[in-house]
Amino acid sequence: MKRVQIHRNHVFIMFASVVLVLAAVLFFLLLFQTHRAKDFPPGPRPIPFFGNVLQLNLESPIADLERLAKRYGSIYSLFIGHRPAVVINGLQAFKEALVNKAADFSGRPQGMMVNHAVQVKAHAPGVILADYNPGWREHRRFGLMTLRNLGLGKQSMEQRILGELHRIITRFEQSAGKSMDPHMLFHNAASNVICQVLFARQFDYEDELMKFFVSLFHETSKIINGRWGMIYDAIPMVRNLPLPFQKAFKLFKSAHEKRLELLAENKKTRVPGKPRHFIDCYLDEVDKRGDDGSTFSEDQLSACILDLHFAGTDTTANTLLSAFLYLMNYPQIQERCQQEIDTVLDGKDEASFEDRHQMPYVQAVIHEIQRTANTVPLSVFHCTLKDTELMGYSIPRGTIIIPNLSSVLNEEGQWKSPHKFDPDNFLNEQGEFVKPEAFMPFSIGPRMCLGEALARMELFLIVVTLLRRFTFVWPEDAGEPDFTPVFGSTQTPKPYCMKVQIRKTIPRQRLS
Repeated sequence: MKRVQIHRNHVFIMFASVVLVLAAVLFFLLLFQTHRAKDFPPGPRPIPFFGNVLQLNLESPIADLERLAKRYGSIYSLFIGHRPAVVINGLQAFKEALVNKAADFSGRPQGMMVNHAVQVKAHAPGVILADYNPGWREHRRFGLMTLRNLGLGKQSMEQRILGELHRIITRFEQSAGKSMDPHMLFHNAASNVICQVLFARQFDYEDELMKFFVSLFHETSKIINGRWGMIYDAIPMVRNLPLPFQKAFKLFKSAHEKRLELLAENKKTRVPGKPRHFIDCYLDEVDKRGDDGSTFSEDQLSACILDLHFAGTDTTANTLLSAFLYLMNYPQIQERCQQEIDTVLDGKDEASFEDRHQMPYVQAVIHEIQRTANTVPLSVFHCTLKDTELMGYSIPRGTIIIPNLSSVLNEEGQWKSPHKFDPDNFLNEQGEFVKPEAFMPFSIGPRMCLGEALARMELFLIVVTLLRRFTFVWPEDAGEPDFTPVFGSTQTPKPYCMKVQIRKTIPRQRLS
């Protein structure tokens, strides 16, 4: 009898436990359920707590975003945890949101992992992550003006890039006939170019500071927009747990400390009113403004340096890695580029950015590399600044906007061959270079990339100079190439090696 009673008690406890669990689940479902307003863009049903994050491939959500666009249309919604987000796809939606209604759609969402990791202080968000406000506008104007004054788009910048090519050429000549990994080489070179603008300083490729920042950019770009970044943004209660995203916070903290050391070092030799680089120009601006209540400060300077250094390194380096991956595996395209380069540069010691106007095929190839590489697939997230409307849908203030650049760079009807590598996408029937409206790897509107001009110059001069001197061959023992990129804030090709051959028919130029 006693055993029966014990058994009944055990069953009752189990039953009560199940009921409590189900009640708790129901409670949380009701508490955290997310609703789409009547005129809000459609989308998949979210899961409580997680939103739609677990319904996406966290290794790379690009294919899932494309699939959802086919189901719901060019404008649809997702939930990042409990926060609503609208994904915009295709040229028409991009132009409507980011150009025609730029004042409504040019904010930046706050409170996400990238904000928490990068910002020195809440009031010092830099240029890329700053909200669309007077402080951002005056920093944007200052940044553009200062970069131009420091040589952006001018011959002096050409010489900095060509000077950096000395090091690349030396490394390739040392590796001639052998396989080599170009990953760090291109990252170091791109970093050094922007460092000359920021600090008027050229680092040795083995310098510990150089290696730290290159590693910082490579690793954190994969965390912030990768699976752990998505989990951090969707589930606030996990933010203090010892999960992999904590590595990004530690790296950015170390980076801030190293930037402070660089600032202190530069201030020792600074002469007010005689700027040598971006830091000096900014400090002169701080002195000029005094206590006028402006947003110019040394904290903001530290954040701006990180923005420019990151953007000027990672995107250019990863595009170059994509460039030579494609050139090696399309040898007929590489050879045709070399023929055009040899003809145009015949008798010249080195290339100039102006030479691009006589190289329509090379221009087409470089632009097709940018289109296919899709280096910044989701741009930088935007945010609505007020209640607004987009193509018939109501979008409330504070909604995260995800510009799916992939959808424009591969859009049917905008390209001759949207889904394969084909330089003819940028050539007309007469063989002249043309740039379709849908080409926007730097995004569009007032928040488009600040360093576009520098990136375009670097890509042209580096690709042309290297193709003039070398032929790049896919190693015989490397197996089949894998063009699938590794997803992150910036996408990068999977690691590969290249075989470098010196072109025998080309005379040694002054760059040697």
